[in-house]
Amino acid sequence: MEKEVHEQYEYARKRIRQKKALYFHLVLFLLGSLFLFVADNFCGVRIRTTENWSIWIITLWFFIFILHFIKIYITDRFMNKKWEREQIDRLVALQQKRIAQLESSINDNPENKI
Repeated sequence: MEKEVHEQYEYARKRIRQKKALYFHLVLFLLGSLFLFVADNFCGVRIRTTENWSIWIITLWFFIFILHFIKIYITDRFMNKKWEREQIDRLVALQQKRIAQLESSINDNPENKI
């Protein structure tokens, strides 16, 4: 029982760290986007001759943030330790069933008997 409680605690701790990193990423994205927008539109910082370069960088960064969000709130939520254990148990059961079938076919075959 104590091992199970410890695993739940570790899982909760890991999820909190993931969410904390996501929120930090969000704040960094918002402040960085604001800085890039101001630098591009009000300070006249230009990268070569490209106009609105900040929009391209912000769009790419937003896409990366969305991927981070999907990983934390969708992928990791459904593919957690419980899901992993269920998949392992299912595969082990299939392997044991296949081994049992092979053993029964070997035992039933009269050519294998001495």
